[in-house]
Amino acid sequence: MSELVEEPATRHQWPRPAEGSWTEHYPELGTSMMSFEDSVSPEFFELERNAIFRRAWLNVGRIEQLPRTGSYFTKEIEAVRTSIVVVRDHDGTVRAFHNVCRHRGNKLVWNEFPKAETSGVCRQFTCKYHGWRYGLDGSLSFVQQEDEFFDLDKAGLGLAAVHCEVWAGFIFVNLDDTPRQTLREFLGPMITDLEGYPFDKMTEWYEFTADNQSNWKLFADAFQEYYHVPGLHSQQVPSAVRTPGKGFECAHFQVDGPHRMVSTGGARRWTLPAEFMYPIERVTRSGLVGPWESPDIGEPPKGLNPGRIEPWGIDNFQIFPNIEILIYRGWYLLYRYWPTSYNTHRFEGMLCFQPARTVRERVEHEVASVVFKEFALQDAGMLTGTQTALESAYRTAGITRYPVNDQEILVRHFHKVVADWVEQYRTEAGAR
Repeated sequence: MSELVEEPATRHQWPRPAEGSWTEHYPELGTSMMSFEDSVSPEFFELERNAIFRRAWLNVGRIEQLPRTGSYFTKEIEAVRTSIVVVRDHDGTVRAFHNVCRHRGNKLVWNEFPKAETSGVCRQFTCKYHGWRYGLDGSLSFVQQEDEFFDLDKAGLGLAAVHCEVWAGFIFVNLDDTPRQTLREFLGPMITDLEGYPFDKMTEWYEFTADNQSNWKLFADAFQEYYHVPGLHSQQVPSAVRTPGKGFECAHFQVDGPHRMVSTGGARRWTLPAEFMYPIERVTRSGLVGPWESPDIGEPPKGLNPGRIEPWGIDNFQIFPNIEILIYRGWYLLYRYWPTSYNTHRFEGMLCFQPARTVRERVEHEVASVVFKEFALQDAGMLTGTQTALESAYRTAGITRYPVNDQEILVRHFHKVVADWVEQYRTEAGAR
C-alpha cells in the first residue's frame, strides 16, 4: 500500500492558499460532483474489509488501558470478522493476538457474553473449553492430558500474533500478514509532529458508544467539514461568530498521504453574549469547547495548529481510516468509526481531560461531556436520514453524484483515498 501514501502526488501537506479556494491547489481531487456509491453498495463494503481494514493500521486503544503486567483488553473488529486480545507482557511490551485457542478454535478471552468486549488483569490466558493455557507472550504453556495427543508441537501452537505498535500512547494493530509500512511511516509527519502533546496526562475519560444506521464514512464526513454547522448547530455557531455573507468557514485544511486535518478559528465561546450559550455553560464556565480554563499544557508541539491560526479554536486530525483526534485547549476528544455492515457502524467517542483537582473541575468535565453528547446526537440524528435517502436515490433513480463545495474538500479527499485503496486491492487480487 506504500504507493498510496508515499508518492509526492499524495503525500503532501496543504499550503496556506490565498483567500477563496483550497480545492484548486489539488487538481487530482477534481471539482466535479462526487459519488457516494461507496456508502450504499454492499459489494463495495466487502472490498473495503480486505482493502482497508485488513491492511491499514487501526487504533484499538490507549496505553493507559494496560497499566501493569498482565493487563489486557479485547477488541471486536467486525469489519474483518475477528476478535483480538491486547496485553502487556512481563517485559512491558504491548502485544496483540487473535482471540482464539489453538486447540479447537474456542474464543479464548471473554466473560459472560462471547461477543462482548472485556478487560482485566491475569497471569496467563486459560481456555474455558479444555483448559489450555497461554503465557502473556502468547506461548502455549499447558495442555490438559498432553500425553494423549499425537506429535504435539507446543512451540508452534502459541497464540497467533497480530502486528502491534504504539505511537504517543495510542495502540495500533495491523491485520495484514506483512504490513506495507511501519506505523510511524504510515502516520507520516503531519500526525507524528503531534509528539510531545501530553496525551498521557489526560486520563480522566468520559466514553460513549452508539450503534448508527449509516455507512461508517458518512459520520466521518460530518466532522470533516463545518459547512453544516450554521444549519445543524445554530446554538454552537450563532450569527455573532459567523463571517458576514459566508456563514461559517474553517481557517485551515491540510492533508498528508491518506490523513487529513482541519482547524477552526474565531471568537472564543466564553466571549460571546450570554444569549448565545446555555445557562449551564455560564454557571459552570464549561460546555461544548470544554472548560473555559484548562490546565496549562506547556509548549505545544509543532504539529498543533499548523496553519498558525489566531485566534485558534480546534484541530481535528483524521487518521485513516477510522480515527479522529480533536484537540481543544487543554483536552482532547477521540472518535472511532467501526463498520458493522455496508449501512451500519459503531461510533465510539471519548473526552479526555487532565484529572480534576477540585469538585468544580469535575463538574466542568461532566458538563462538557453532556453538552458534547447533545451535539453529537444532532450529527448522528441526521445519519439514518442521509443513509436511507442515498440508498433510495441510488436504487430507484440511479442518483449517485452530488455537488461538493470548497469547504468540503476533506470529504472529497477521504472518499478518493478509500477508492484508491480499494482499486489497488482489486489490481493486486487480479494479478494473483
